[in-house]
Amino acid sequence: MALPVAPKPALRRFQQARWDEPIIFELSTSGERGVLVSRVESGIRDAVGDVVADLPASLRRPSKAKLPEMGQMRVLKHYLRLSQENLGADFNVDIGQGTCTMKYAPKINDQLAGAPQVTAMHPHQDPADAQGVLEILWQLERMLAEISGMDEVSLHTQGGSAAIWSNIAMIRKYHEANGEGEQRREVITTIFSHPSNAAAAKAAGYEVITVYPDAEGYPSLDALKAALSPRTAAIMVTNPEDTGIYNPAIKEWVDAAHAVGALASYDQANANGILGITRARDAGFDVCHFNLHKTFGTPHGCGGPGSGANAVSSALAPFLPGPRVVREDDGTFAVAEAGAQSIGAVGPFFGVIPALVKAYSWIMALGADGLLAAAETAVLNNNYLMAKVLEIPGASAPYATGRRRIEQVRYSWEGLYQETGISSEEIGIRMSDFGMHYWTSHHPYVVPQPFTLEPTESYSMAELDEYAATLAEVAREARETPEVVRTAPHNQTVHHTHHDDLDDPERWAVTWRAYRRKHFAEA
Repeated sequence: MALPVAPKPALRRFQQARWDEPIIFELSTSGERGVLVSRVESGIRDAVGDVVADLPASLRRPSKAKLPEMGQMRVLKHYLRLSQENLGADFNVDIGQGTCTMKYAPKINDQLAGAPQVTAMHPHQDPADAQGVLEILWQLERMLAEISGMDEVSLHTQGGSAAIWSNIAMIRKYHEANGEGEQRREVITTIFSHPSNAAAAKAAGYEVITVYPDAEGYPSLDALKAALSPRTAAIMVTNPEDTGIYNPAIKEWVDAAHAVGALASYDQANANGILGITRARDAGFDVCHFNLHKTFGTPHGCGGPGSGANAVSSALAPFLPGPRVVREDDGTFAVAEAGAQSIGAVGPFFGVIPALVKAYSWIMALGADGLLAAAETAVLNNNYLMAKVLEIPGASAPYATGRRRIEQVRYSWEGLYQETGISSEEIGIRMSDFGMHYWTSHHPYVVPQPFTLEPTESYSMAELDEYAATLAEVAREARETPEVVRTAPHNQTVHHTHHDDLDDPERWAVTWRAYRRKHFAEA
């Protein structure tokens, strides 16, 4: 007898919703309101006075903002429809955003960060009334100091690249304070470190030297030694790199930098697979940073809200950004402004408080044993997935061939591309037809036809199998029905797009008002 419910196909059938939803400004109806705000009581108005009059004239609008006017139900429908036209970490197997570390962010942490005790706080509030939040920040600093092995931590930066900038700013201050600011004008990084390291060093005025892998696929120690000199200010390296390769000679790298008087800066944005296993300070690093929105599950998404943490040795502690939270002798917590040698504020107030609360909650829930288990599971998941992907004809994992990787792999479709002419980008677009996200690599593509997968500790074996099977299916299509791949997506809200709008500045409009000004000559 046939089953009452037909079995599902081996690969998930997916069809993205399409609502033809207008832009919210087009939905505006004059006079509609979502919330009717009560008028200010006369006593309060008299006591406060005209607050607008206190603003500088340059900050006052000459006319009211042209915001959309809509009732609550229409607003709710609008955003729910848009949400159905998206993919995201809560919808799909999101391991294709390799090196973005798309791990599960517990919803309970969202509730904690959204509690009134957090959201109703004001950055100018009297510290005596903010002891709970200040204690969270102080304890989070101590936990990150223990995780990194460093002496002091600042939570001031608001993302990974901002934290990298703070690292190089502290390094520059350190050398200036020691009278070597003019002498040390070079920074050394590796080709598979995050590009923000080279970019931040360049923005800080340094010449950047890039070290490439050796014949074994590891960052070349010989090339590093050849580049080091009394002009070197620092090495700035990511480890493991975005290839997932861990530099086994990292201690020798740090020692070589110190031998010429340079500092060693550790980009730990890829720390998800090494928590509880190795620490920056144990390898001799002087400064490091974490992306809290990646490694500590806050989560990473859509470019924000991110949060960075800078950790340093005692020698660099005076240069940390501020303000910072300090614990007084009586056990209470206070806010200390940045010191005289500090690089100063790198963002407003005390950091991204909701992200910091989520990171604190995540660490407290797991504990030391849980952090280690998360890292080990991330490495296990990654190497399981790598074995599955490398079974697909045309896929490869360049560099350190045959070796294990840590938490991610930068693969290559070069073999498939040479055989079919189908590029990695085209495969990525076709993956979206199965509800899967897929990312290639930073530019320029050092690995030919790259794609980067990072499963983290969050995904089950069944989900990893599903993703690998979908990749294998698209690779099969590339060989047998390449036009299906080349003309994808077919099941998405928006079908195949062309680059005309991206390549022609005359058609660019990054805001609705810019669009109206450019194409409708509105003021």
